[in-house]
Amino acid sequence: MARTVLIDTGALIAVLSKRDQHHDWARSNFESLTSPCLTCEAVLSECFFLLGRTPSGKKVFSSLLERGIVAVDFSFRDQLGDTLRLIQQYREMPMSFADACMVRMSELHPDSAVFTTDTDFKTYRRNGRQAIPLLAPW
Repeated sequence: MARTVLIDTGALIAVLSKRDQHHDWARSNFESLTSPCLTCEAVLSECFFLLGRTPSGKKVFSSLLERGIVAVDFSFRDQLGDTLRLIQQYREMPMSFADACMVRMSELHPDSAVFTTDTDFKTYRRNGRQAIPLLAPW
């Protein structure tokens, strides 16, 4: 069974922006995936904002969403309590809303790996103490 890939903002930006330091690594890994990457709406919001300065960035990103290559698979309304618990648990870092959603998604998809360039994911734990499997450049 293929591992579910949960894609974070940093990895998406790296895939889509040739100026990103992790572009080659992210592009290569992204192109090797056979299943859609799952994400949350908070990541979409961050990506649309950050891609505002990238030529054709929003258009290419929109195409990934329209073709189902990147798909939203998270309902904050349904996961409100657990997501807010994570934000509170990591308040000293502090944890972003998007990161909290991604960690919660990793709890909901036990076979998953988070595709990220964010080193905070080395610290985050799912289900209290479990390291989150990562697809990361470091």
